[in-house]
Amino acid sequence: MRKSGRFGWPARSVLTASALGTGLLLGGCGMPGAPQPPSLDLPDPVTDLSAVRTGDQVQLTWTMPRKNTDKLLIKRVLLARICRKEGAAAVCSAAGNLQAAPGSDAAYSETLPAPLAAGQPRPLTYFVEILNRKARSAGLSNGAYVAAGQAPAPVEGLSAQMAKSGVLLRWNPRGADAQTGASMIRLDRRLLTPPEPGAKPGEASRKEPGAIAPPLEPLERTLLVQAGAGGRALDTDVRFDQRYEYRAQRVARVTVEDRRLELAGTLSAPVRIDTRNIFPPDTPTELAAVGTAGENGSAPAIDLSWQPDTEADLAGYIVYRREAGNPWRRISPSQPVAGPGFHDSNVEVGHTYFYAVTAIDQNGLESGRSSEANETVPNP
Repeated sequence: MRKSGRFGWPARSVLTASALGTGLLLGGCGMPGAPQPPSLDLPDPVTDLSAVRTGDQVQLTWTMPRKNTDKLLIKRVLLARICRKEGAAAVCSAAGNLQAAPGSDAAYSETLPAPLAAGQPRPLTYFVEILNRKARSAGLSNGAYVAAGQAPAPVEGLSAQMAKSGVLLRWNPRGADAQTGASMIRLDRRLLTPPEPGAKPGEASRKEPGAIAPPLEPLERTLLVQAGAGGRALDTDVRFDQRYEYRAQRVARVTVEDRRLELAGTLSAPVRIDTRNIFPPDTPTELAAVGTAGENGSAPAIDLSWQPDTEADLAGYIVYRREAGNPWRRISPSQPVAGPGFHDSNVEVGHTYFYAVTAIDQNGLESGRSSEANETVPNP
């Protein structure tokens, strides 16, 4: 007769179940998983390297990685190794080293060796490699391209002066544009006048309550001029009562190995100018006078009209009148006339009157008098 276990199962069955339970415990989640490979601690490669050449200087900028290839945050200063390749060279020649914090904006400037700053334009490619403590990396960055070769000559004699329609910039051409193959002059403008504290586009001006302020002006702007422009350019996009700084450089646009690049010369010495409105408005034109007799109980009068002035800072017009042999006198009100017309009812029948009109701006600058117009008040 077979023995039974405690719950009536055969003893052999109890042992089997016990062994199975032990196996389940051993294979459960309490056991460690498969071993993981050790971290190589390789910083992520740089992906946003950019390069700009000005004269014989090359400026590189990029963002240092925050994490390594295992997606772990980097907590120590990193070493960046900079190198360059000329043309299709296989070797990336060392250009310098830089230490920077993870995630920081990094910059490196190099003066080109004499052989790279001379001769015909040719491609020059820069790379950055971020190293760990064992001098290992996850690879080179993206390539940033500039042109090696002789840069255009510097711009000399840059000057700035006010003109009625903007800032007139002049420089000395000296034939350098043709000699270096420069295709344009780049004029960099910087606004030196600080905006009002807390000012935003469209806000009411603090200087003129109730007025709508124009959009904030950009702090930097670039003006491109053809190299054969005769050594002059007019910047019409300026505002009065501001201070600007200008610098200029010659730029040659070249194609090397199917890549379009710019070869820029050294920036000129800066020039500064305060934009003051020292120019009166344009003189009104096409003044006409038409006399009307007093009819149906109305008083005789002379009506004037002229071409309107379109200048932005125009305040209005002033009307002058004289009779033969007498000096000019103002007949319009103390406030400028708003539109291009005036009704003169202070006249006498049979008298001949001579008229002239001037324009006046918001700074009180008055134009010269227009051509005369005369009219005789007719009899009813």
